[in-house]
Amino acid sequence: MPMPMNKGAKIVINQWCRVKPGEKVLIISDDTHVKESIALWKAAQDAQATPAMITIPEDCTQPGLMFDSLLGFFLHHDLVIGATNFSLITTNAVRELLQNGRRFLSLPLATNNNHSMLSFDFLQMDPQQAEEHARGMMEALQKAQTIHVTTELGTDLHFGKRGRNPGLFNGLADRPGKVGSSSFEIFIGIEESCTEGKAVVDGSLGYLGIPSSPIHLSFSQGRLTEIEENRSGKYLKRYMDSFEDPRIYVAGEFGIGLNTLSQCLGNCYIEDESTFSTFHIGMGRNLALGGIQDAAGHFDLVFHRPTIYADQTLIMENGIPVV
Repeated sequence: MPMPMNKGAKIVINQWCRVKPGEKVLIISDDTHVKESIALWKAAQDAQATPAMITIPEDCTQPGLMFDSLLGFFLHHDLVIGATNFSLITTNAVRELLQNGRRFLSLPLATNNNHSMLSFDFLQMDPQQAEEHARGMMEALQKAQTIHVTTELGTDLHFGKRGRNPGLFNGLADRPGKVGSSSFEIFIGIEESCTEGKAVVDGSLGYLGIPSSPIHLSFSQGRLTEIEENRSGKYLKRYMDSFEDPRIYVAGEFGIGLNTLSQCLGNCYIEDESTFSTFHIGMGRNLALGGIQDAAGHFDLVFHRPTIYADQTLIMENGIPVV
């Protein structure tokens, strides 16, 4: 049973952003999510903040460039919430907001089942519990220079992370310079030219939902170079080509899901990539994740039950953390 949308909005404002009286809160919405943004606006008002809301056009499928152009306006606010259909977290503007001591929460609201994302149960995950799940893995990843991932279906990938630090998303955007995301995960903006190997994606294709059958992929020198031409693979290829930007084929992020309340069902891409016992590859832009790759967009490929090594240290076996 979905929870009331206003309950989800209060979790975001009070528990994740910890909005204080008098703070200026900007909610960026789009034409398809005005109801959710009004719920957030009311929750911010109840917290005695000063909320404002702007909407971007519905046909703006990847609004990163528009978002970057509004940076000066955004800087007049203490907290900016990106409550649009797509994720804005990897844009230049977010990086500038953080460097100027503002807070940003990425709250992409895209769903595939006609339910509001603010009504999904996974929002009730305890941020502290997610941090506890992450702690040992992050310590090992911090020291490592490479990551090796395998799955029983045949994934065998190597990622480079020299000079790149792991980060934690657990909802919280509660202090100056903090970026938060509704996706509870460990993230790393990986080296953009180092991803090598084979992958079999069986979890989720980001905004597209779950594949009808697993898709075999090949990566070389950081790029996705081959997509299996089954039904789901052709669908994925058409979607990636729709960005009209070859940089979308660059693997820019490595992530590990931390949310034990999430289920990878294809109903909500944020829930999919957050799901405990999964890992994901973020394709395209990774600017706010510690990387240097710009692109027309960003989306994630989700895989079930990985075995993960940080250098030679085993940190996850068949989806279960071991450190």
